[in-house]
Amino acid sequence: MADASGPDASRRQGPERPSAEGLTDAQRSLRAQMLATEHWSLLASRSTTQSEVLTRIAIYLTLVSAGLVTLSVLGNATGFRGWFGVAALGVLLLLVLLGLITQKRAFNASLDDLMFVIAMNRLRGAYLDLDPGIADYLVTSANDDEAGSAQTYYAYSPRPGQIWASSAMIISVVVAAVIALFVGGVVLGLAGPIWLAIALGVLAGLGSIAAWMRTGYRGYTAMFRLHSPLRTTSAD
Repeated sequence: MADASGPDASRRQGPERPSAEGLTDAQRSLRAQMLATEHWSLLASRSTTQSEVLTRIAIYLTLVSAGLVTLSVLGNATGFRGWFGVAALGVLLLLVLLGLITQKRAFNASLDDLMFVIAMNRLRGAYLDLDPGIADYLVTSANDDEAGSAQTYYAYSPRPGQIWASSAMIISVVVAAVIALFVGGVVLGLAGPIWLAIALGVLAGLGSIAAWMRTGYRGYTAMFRLHSPLRTTSAD
């Protein structure tokens, strides 16, 4: 068994929770004001992050739509011959690169949102330390562990399909479709058969979704592996 006094013991056991005992009324009031200020700062940062990501996704969807319309116009003008293939691959490659950048930002924002939820849960725990009587008025959790964050996200009941309807999943599906078109286009450009273009395109698209879901899961688990909660759900 590992020595509990080792260098990682503090992270495994978690930090000691600050106590509000012994504080005067003035000190409690000052602490409540500082906690509320931090809470509003987190709310503002969370709102700004979500708004920025949704705007970037909307811009990318607009670019995808414009790119496909452009390819349609070029195809009609060239009869889908000559330099159309090069132009199509160039447009699709640009959409793939922009899509990967947007997708990365969306996944980073999802982790940022989780961090904001954990931080606000911790602040609610501080509110309870100041006044335990407000516990019955809180719907969201005051525990800054994984179970507490799930309660804050889902409140009254778990929603297993939440991830499938998330912004990160929407952008993942769109980027996967663009990647599939690009890979299929490359195969056709190299004089490959249509069935091979479709097969490799589908595999590339599905592989992209699987890779990003794995990336998101690893980021989620890493956050709680590195985080040391002050209040845990099992302790209540």
